[in-house]
Amino acid sequence: MGSRPAALSIIGALRAGRRLRGVTLLELLIVLSIMAVLAAMVMPIFGGGVSAGELKGATREIAAGLRLARSEALATRKETRVMLDLEGRTFQVERDGRTHTLPRRIELKLFTAQSDLVNEKIGAIRFFPDGGSNGGRVTLTAGERKFNVDVDWLTGRVAILD
Repeated sequence: MGSRPAALSIIGALRAGRRLRGVTLLELLIVLSIMAVLAAMVMPIFGGGVSAGELKGATREIAAGLRLARSEALATRKETRVMLDLEGRTFQVERDGRTHTLPRRIELKLFTAQSDLVNEKIGAIRFFPDGGSNGGRVTLTAGERKFNVDVDWLTGRVAILD
């Protein structure tokens, strides 16, 4: 006739006076405590860094600022600079007024013309009225992940490279 449903076998076991073995509240609390301790030890290993999305977002933000500066230079027929503060992890497009702040755990490097370096921590990428640029590269790094934002000196084209 086959096997009986599980619910009927449990009821039958209770009627026969046999005890069913289960998990006590104390055992459950001990297991949860061990899991909490393990999670507290493992989280700092995986957490604390910059997520890939956060790094990619910061890269896109810098690229957007550079593209804005290029279009400003074309529209106003005046040179426009993007000033980068590597230590403060901020950048500002000339005549825009807003200061854009990047996450603190991201490391920035700037490669640009010597004449556009204020000091070793502050520099600029310049765009000319014809859309060209002095060229350069902004490198954003977090751990092993790295993105480059390249500016072509001839065309002023801004590109994100992995």
